[in-house]
Amino acid sequence: MAKSPEEEHPVKALGWAATDTSGHLSPFNFSRRETGDEDVRFKVLYCGICHSDLHSIKNEWGIATYPMVPGHEIVGEVTEVGSKVEKVKVGDKVGVGCMVGACHSCDNCVDNLENYCPKLLLTYNSIYTDGTITYGGYSDHMIANEHYIIKFPDNMPLDAGAPLLCAGITVYSPLKYFGLAEPGKHVGIVGLGGLGHVAVKFAKAFGAKVTVISTSPSKKNEALEHLGADLFLVSRDPDQMQAAVGTMDGIIDTVSAAHPILPLISLLKSHGKLVMVGAPEKPLELPVFPLIIGRKTVAGSGIGGMKETQEMIDFAAKHNIKADIEVISMDYVNTAMERLAKADVRYRFVIDIGNTLAATKP
Repeated sequence: MAKSPEEEHPVKALGWAATDTSGHLSPFNFSRRETGDEDVRFKVLYCGICHSDLHSIKNEWGIATYPMVPGHEIVGEVTEVGSKVEKVKVGDKVGVGCMVGACHSCDNCVDNLENYCPKLLLTYNSIYTDGTITYGGYSDHMIANEHYIIKFPDNMPLDAGAPLLCAGITVYSPLKYFGLAEPGKHVGIVGLGGLGHVAVKFAKAFGAKVTVISTSPSKKNEALEHLGADLFLVSRDPDQMQAAVGTMDGIIDTVSAAHPILPLISLLKSHGKLVMVGAPEKPLELPVFPLIIGRKTVAGSGIGGMKETQEMIDFAAKHNIKADIEVISMDYVNTAMERLAKADVRYRFVIDIGNTLAATKP
């Protein structure tokens, strides 16, 4: 007979889990493995709430396994390291992002692109190498192979730095890969949410000219005054969109709801790139003629490898880039999910695990 989550491993753990497609989260006793030779165990202090957590707990992508402990923007303090660990020591501030395993032998892994490994193991809702389900960061402690541990610089706050482990790398990687991380490039950012607001900060730090493209005119002041964007386009205003046709080298589209992309393609210069990093549930309509005329590209990008993720955190610390967050207690998480579904957050919820989880123990 299969062991219960609480009995699978020797180290007891407390988290919050969803148990069905309602997505309702509640306290959950489970267990984590012993610290192996190459493992790092850390006390979770904060965990960001990513939009994919919301999709996952409600099984909107059709791949959920319950019970599910979400969370892949996890930061805390190292409490134990295996005998072969060299990267970090007890007391260091560290993080774990979206993945905890890969094959380490395929072409992608060899190229430091573990995120594209066919055998990628996600931080939660995957089956780990020992056959047990991976549980994420809405929990009191975390363990991972040191390869998947990100070291946090001393000047990077853990709470506002946590979302960079997903949102940050998700926009940093395509800006770099598609040649948009250069002074003088004109970059459009579609959507001013958890991903978009961080994308503006990174693009500006790279020296790009940044235009925020949004359906909400009310976000103009926020984009220009607070986040430092250069221009603001209301995508529902035909005159504004027409005036910007053919002006952008690239666009990072962070929107996770279905939306038309033809108007965005028209904003690109010849050879321009529209990079999708949001994940709408339903397929988008892709007209081909506007791509042919101007040799334009529509591409996708998903997080980044471990080497690039560490590079991103170090760059963010150097340039004082962090997420704009609303810190919440563990018992507020279901309300936070309801608000996230309505886009009622500026711009990322972060759970104060260290100070509020223990009080919820069943």
